[in-house]
Amino acid sequence: MSNMAGSRGGKRNREEADKYSVLLPTYNERENLPLIVWLLVKYFGESGYNYEIIVIDDGSPDGTLQIAEQLQKIYGDDKIVLRPRAKKLGLGTAYIHGIKHATGNFIIIMDADLSHHPKFIPEFIKKQKEGGYDLVSGTRYRGDGGVYGWDLPMNYRSLFYVNSPVFLSSRGANFVTQVLLRPGASDLTGSFRLYKKDVLERLVERCVSKGYVFQMEMIVRARQLGYTIGEVPISFVDRVYGESKLGGNEIVSFLKGLLTLFATT
Repeated sequence: MSNMAGSRGGKRNREEADKYSVLLPTYNERENLPLIVWLLVKYFGESGYNYEIIVIDDGSPDGTLQIAEQLQKIYGDDKIVLRPRAKKLGLGTAYIHGIKHATGNFIIIMDADLSHHPKFIPEFIKKQKEGGYDLVSGTRYRGDGGVYGWDLPMNYRSLFYVNSPVFLSSRGANFVTQVLLRPGASDLTGSFRLYKKDVLERLVERCVSKGYVFQMEMIVRARQLGYTIGEVPISFVDRVYGESKLGGNEIVSFLKGLLTLFATT
C-alpha cells in the first residue's frame, strides 16, 4: 500500500512540476492579441496549470509589440514573455527562437489570430497525460472537430479554389498530403499542437521546409522518429480581425514543398 501511495505521490509531484510554454508568433495581430492572451490566462487559470506566454513578434508595423508590452504590464512579465525580432523571418525560425527562451517542459504552438480557441488546451494536456504522448495535435477532421467561418463549403471541391485560403487550410491540402505521404495523422496542416519540449527541439532541427509545409513535415518527421501522436478534435474558426496571410505564393510553395517532402521521406 505504501509503495502504491508513493507512486501516486510521485506522479502527482511530476504533474505539478510541469510547465507549459505557449509560443505565439505574431505579425500584425494588434486587434487579436489582447483577446487571445485573455483567453489563455482564463483557461490556464481555471485549470491550474503552470504556464507562460511567449510572444514572438516579427516587427509588426501595426504596433502589435506595443500592445504586447501593455499586456505584460497587466499580467506580469512572468506570464507574458516578449521575445521580438526585427523582421519577418518565418514560422520555423520563430519556433526555434521561442524554444530557446521557453522555461516549460511542454511547448504549445498556436495561432494568435483566434483561429485556435484556448479552451481546448486543457483537453490537450489531459490527452497527453493519459497516453504519455510525445505530441498532441488538434484535428478538424475527427470526432466533433470542424471548421467555421469560411465562405466555401468544406469538401473536396475546395481543391479547385486555388486562389482561396480554403485550398491550403482545408481538407484539400490534407487529402493530397495523405495520399502522397500516408503519415497516419488526420490533420497535417493545422498548427495547434502540444509537444514535449525535447521532442519539438529534435523535430525543428530535422525539418527543412518553410512556410505552410513546415507543419506537415513536423508530423511526418515525428512518425519517422517513432514519436507517439495523440489527437484532440477542435473547432477551427477563420480569423476574426485582419487579413489572411495566405496567397498565390504560398500555394506554389506548398506544392513545391509537398513534392520535396514526398521525394525525401
